[in-house]
Amino acid sequence: MADFSKSSDKNDVGAVGGEAADSVDERINEQAAFVLRGYIVQAAHEDDPDVLLSQEDLGGSQSESQDPEVKEIVRNLIQIGDELNRNAELQYLIDHIQLESADLFYVVAERIFENGINWGRVVALFHFAYKLIYKAVTTNCRDIVRKIMGWALNFFRRHVSQWIREQGGWETVQYYFQNLRWHNVAIFVAGVLTGALAYWKMT
Repeated sequence: MADFSKSSDKNDVGAVGGEAADSVDERINEQAAFVLRGYIVQAAHEDDPDVLLSQEDLGGSQSESQDPEVKEIVRNLIQIGDELNRNAELQYLIDHIQLESADLFYVVAERIFENGINWGRVVALFHFAYKLIYKAVTTNCRDIVRKIMGWALNFFRRHVSQWIREQGGWETVQYYFQNLRWHNVAIFVAGVLTGALAYWKMT
């Protein structure tokens, strides 16, 4: 079960170094995997209840979905995702993505974070990974699902994990959600993703 309270302990996160920093990063990366898998499974069910997808299909376990902190973050992500699904331009770009290329994923992911890191861009990364996996599942390309998960979590470990540690851990994302309206977050995320995907199409 994900222990979110540990990642936000000021004595642990505020001035970590060496092995302590590595330990915090490991927890943050584990939590990221729980949240991403939870979001993908729930969002797929919201988009089409007939789509059969579980945490196990994504390399996790069913017990992850029972963690109350994971549930709360996933619930917030679902509300943003519902707004994003109404963006016709974003949906058009995603529909025309080819699934087989890791290079494509990393080009888009790097573009998402080109101007820095914030929680909105983390949401954009997770939603992008979800849309690719949903497309794979609904087009009989399930063999690539775990590869996409690997790409997303690898990028997260390399480029995002340290930033989340510096913010105080995953717990702080709740303050972000509480202080902004869903519609405003969705507009920002849609703009970031649309720009990143449009850039990929031009390369």
